[in-house]
Amino acid sequence: MPRRRTPPWQVAGLFRYAREAAAYEAAVDVCLADPATARRLGKRPQATAENVRVAMLAEANVRRALEPCQENQRHFRHALRRHETTRDRVDYLHDPPAPETVVLALLSLGLLVSLVAAPWTYVGVLALMTAGAGLAVRRHPLWSMHVRHNVSELGLKAVLFVRERQAEAADRRWRLDLQLRGVGPLMQRVVEALLGDDPDSLLLPDDYEGLRSPRNRQYVIDNEAARRLARKVAQREGGTIAVSGPRGAGKSTLLESCAEEADLAVVVQAPATYSPYEFLLSLFVTVCETYLTEHGSPVPDVARLSGLHRAVRRLVPLAGRVTRYLGFALAAGALVVLGLSASLRAVAGRYDDPVLLRARELWSDLTGTAAAVWRGESVGAALVAALIGLVLWWMRRPTGLGTEVRAVWPDFCSLSGFLLVLGAPVSLLFDSDVHRHARDLLHQSPGELALLLGLGLLLALLFLAPDVEWTVGGVTVVINRYLQAGVGGMLAFGLLPLLMSAPSRAVATDAGNPLRLACLLLGVLLIRARSWTVPQPEPPLVTECRDQLYRLQTVQTSSAAVTTGLPQLLTAHTTSLSTVPPTMPKLVSDFRDLLTDIAKERYARKGRVVIAIDEVDRLGSDAEALAFLGEIKAILGVPHVHYLISVAEDVGASFVRRGLPHRGVTDSSLDDIVHVQPCTLAESKAILEQRTQGLREPYTLLVHGLSGGLPRDLIRYGLRIMEIEDKTRFYELTDISRQMILEELAETLAGFRTLLAKQQWTAETSPVLLSFRSLMGHLQYLCPCPSADLTRALHHVAFYDLDQQLGPAAAQVPEPTRLLIDEAATYVLFSLTLLDIFGRPDLARRRAEAARRSPDGNPDLLAQARQELEVSPYSARPLIAAVRASWALPDRPSSSTLTTIPRPRSSPCPVHSGPAGVGDTGAGDG
Repeated sequence: MPRRRTPPWQVAGLFRYAREAAAYEAAVDVCLADPATARRLGKRPQATAENVRVAMLAEANVRRALEPCQENQRHFRHALRRHETTRDRVDYLHDPPAPETVVLALLSLGLLVSLVAAPWTYVGVLALMTAGAGLAVRRHPLWSMHVRHNVSELGLKAVLFVRERQAEAADRRWRLDLQLRGVGPLMQRVVEALLGDDPDSLLLPDDYEGLRSPRNRQYVIDNEAARRLARKVAQREGGTIAVSGPRGAGKSTLLESCAEEADLAVVVQAPATYSPYEFLLSLFVTVCETYLTEHGSPVPDVARLSGLHRAVRRLVPLAGRVTRYLGFALAAGALVVLGLSASLRAVAGRYDDPVLLRARELWSDLTGTAAAVWRGESVGAALVAALIGLVLWWMRRPTGLGTEVRAVWPDFCSLSGFLLVLGAPVSLLFDSDVHRHARDLLHQSPGELALLLGLGLLLALLFLAPDVEWTVGGVTVVINRYLQAGVGGMLAFGLLPLLMSAPSRAVATDAGNPLRLACLLLGVLLIRARSWTVPQPEPPLVTECRDQLYRLQTVQTSSAAVTTGLPQLLTAHTTSLSTVPPTMPKLVSDFRDLLTDIAKERYARKGRVVIAIDEVDRLGSDAEALAFLGEIKAILGVPHVHYLISVAEDVGASFVRRGLPHRGVTDSSLDDIVHVQPCTLAESKAILEQRTQGLREPYTLLVHGLSGGLPRDLIRYGLRIMEIEDKTRFYELTDISRQMILEELAETLAGFRTLLAKQQWTAETSPVLLSFRSLMGHLQYLCPCPSADLTRALHHVAFYDLDQQLGPAAAQVPEPTRLLIDEAATYVLFSLTLLDIFGRPDLARRRAEAARRSPDGNPDLLAQARQELEVSPYSARPLIAAVRASWALPDRPSSSTLTTIPRPRSSPCPVHSGPAGVGDTGAGDG
């Protein structure tokens, strides 16, 4: 009976076969198990795996998921239909094999086997039996029907096997298509819908390895400053270019990136407490060592002097290796010479007289020509001799004709060695004695000849094969020289019995075999000689760099003693000579000369020499940095050398103001300058996208605002977000942003309080310190519970009015102290603004409304406000006020908030108790 088909699946008209439904459900399960999807599930109440699965099995979503994959579904359905049809026919024809079918099959199989191995008599008998059985089956209707039935069933089973493989391949293609174009994208939209409003506020990064490696070069992206520096370097053949910008703006990364593209680059750090002489000495040594390393020459180890025990410790292993090598070399050479000496002497004796006669003739011709040239009788030969002498002198240089000869040498050795190795066995084909012995061996024992040739070929291949590693079944087999020697020895031992017969022994002991072996060895030596190189003279610059290293890093002393007088009364006179360290002018002159030669060599090869001096802004004030530039100005301006110097913004501003009203050291030291500005919002997004995967835009806005667009702080705050998530298990933007902003605020206020403690205070002005102390008390115990007291404390300090709080006593506060108070209050206002923006839900809607109200609603303005805090609190506060107005945040709180500050919490929150300290639990309400 035909097999009854499985009824359609739950969704009518979408799946005709159960395997279609199973494939769809399997695709749903695979997408649910994907780490990017599984990480987002369970973070909000409705976004669970079960809810996603129910939504993906709904009829409407099934139709949406199948639309992009209809072509592959049609192929899968066609393969299933053919498979089901074939299986139904197999089930219908399924019967046990009939006896006549078995007999006929056995006779046919026996006939096929006999055709391969049996004599023709047996083949004929089996053929007659098979033909008779076939004729009997054909004439009997019932037997014929049984045979056709069994054969048809067997053929359909073969077809069914093929159809099953086709259906499985179509199944795999359709499942993959569903995952990539159907179920996968739709499931992302379903998860977004289940997450509810503002799904981007969830912190669900896939990877943040780039944040953990801030100095890793693979995460560096191109920006406008890098392109400007590259253009300025490409436009000049040399010169000094300064890279100016705030700390953390990426100046060091910019210098390192430019140095990587140079042919020869040296990156050095400017010392914090500099000495120009020591800095130049260190730079000189670094340049010499870099040049030696680039040329593959070892850097001399002059830091430690080897004592006697160190020399002995080095010589003992060397002596052991030399002894072992000589032991093998002498024994092997003696045996090879002993075995080949007779044949080589015979060959030499055969060709001795003709070769000597020809050599004498050539020598006579050469001496006669030389004598004629010396007497002036052969002008043409004299000119040729002079030209040959000039060519020989020219070949002494690495760039002369010797370069072409050295280039041809490996090919010559390979070709000659290959011909000799190939000629040794080929010569056997032209040896009449070997032919005669081989014919005798072929007639007497052909099997022995075949085995002899096979073992000989295997032995040759084994010894000529290089060291290899084979992995078989998870087991690694290393075929090295020791294994080759062992297996070769066993094969050679196996050849000994074969050489006992007279023909085999005659072939093996042919008189020409030692000469063939000598040619084979000579060919192998030539093949190995292709890698041999003739020691070349050391380039002059390498020698110069090595000599300079010895001169700069060692003190050399030379002494001489003279003894005079009679043997009874000896008098000794000793003279000592010691080198004097170079003075600063001499050091500058030598450095410039060496660097000029190096740059000239690299420039001739279209190369570029870059010397990058980093961390000049670390010297302290701009006056100290300018003094440092003035001291090292003598080494700048070397032709074809690019100096890249990172400087602070003050030094960059001094260069920009050159000539207004007078010229400074930057005008005479620097040729150009590249200003590195903080990143824009787009550049910050690019940096974070390069270093993380899955970090949503709200977190990018938060990190960009906190860092002010400085790449170093951008990476630090990005890593801080991951740290808070790992510590608190918060996933919402509101919780994470509050925690990070308040932690950063507490650390910054602690720094301001330290600075304020160094000022002079009186009893009338002390309320200022009490206000900051109260706010830091509120920040000591943080929790996710709403806290109106913390909000009032933040508003009190952010809008702190010194005159209103202190009254007449405000006149006692010095101007520097007042500036510190205003800076701290403005920073608190900036942190409060970040809390009001990111610490509240529904960021996307509020951001759109702020953009409609005013251009100041652009989140990039938060980073600009953070940058302005470093300039002046008085210019930053109007900018922050404009941002707050765009986001509909209160500009001035109530009067009670400004006059009083609530008492801080004296213990952790009883609901969310945890270890005391900032950031140990959740954040307060902003």
